[in-house]
Amino acid sequence: MEMMMGGTVLLLKQAGCAVHTINVANGCAGSVDLRPSEIAAVRKREAEASAKLLGSFHHESLTDDLEVFYTQDLIRRVTALVRQVKPNLVLTQSLEDYMDDHMNTAKIAVTATFSRNIPSFRSIPDEPAVFEDAMLYHATPHIHMDMMRRPIVPEIYVDVTAVIDRKEKLLACHASQKKWLDATQGYDSYLKTMRDLSEKVGGMSKRFRFAEGWRRHSHVGFTREDCNPLGDILKELCHTIPSL
Repeated sequence: MEMMMGGTVLLLKQAGCAVHTINVANGCAGSVDLRPSEIAAVRKREAEASAKLLGSFHHESLTDDLEVFYTQDLIRRVTALVRQVKPNLVLTQSLEDYMDDHMNTAKIAVTATFSRNIPSFRSIPDEPAVFEDAMLYHATPHIHMDMMRRPIVPEIYVDVTAVIDRKEKLLACHASQKKWLDATQGYDSYLKTMRDLSEKVGGMSKRFRFAEGWRRHSHVGFTREDCNPLGDILKELCHTIPSL
């Protein structure tokens, strides 16, 4: 979450929004030397530290790494969370990314948010349907490409220049990620990578130094009319490319 959307979440919190966060997968596969239970415990502590620094309500992970599948069980569990929280907007992964956990998380978030107002769809645990509007936004995928190396161009740019140092502190809470990414993906510094990616999106915006990119999901089934609550909340910090 912190790598591609941490700045936007910080700005929303700064604007007075109540923020809820969840890592659907527990990080149990994210180590070359620790056992799954050990690294999952480390990742849990790191996520809680980041959430405390952010000031978010953090929710428990729901499954193991590489087991985020588009299943009824996970859809029903995330639907319960959506019904409990009643969000006005949902920030999630891109539907196109470099790994299945990310893409399946996005698909689950879409279906769970769509199902929030369907009384006959039972969540786990069972929660009553809610009928508030909830706009969905998809973050830019890592390295701004899909699995087939095709570029993903944001519709919306959020200026995170003022909070880039705080975003780095959120990401730094996940210290175990550095060793994992160094060993498996050849990163030298995941903190520098975050800044480089944010600066690249800022360049794409042609107006901000550091930015995060977003695309809106179709509003049909989610809000009563086409809208952009992210822009309404963040105002001049949010630049939306006009639709054709």
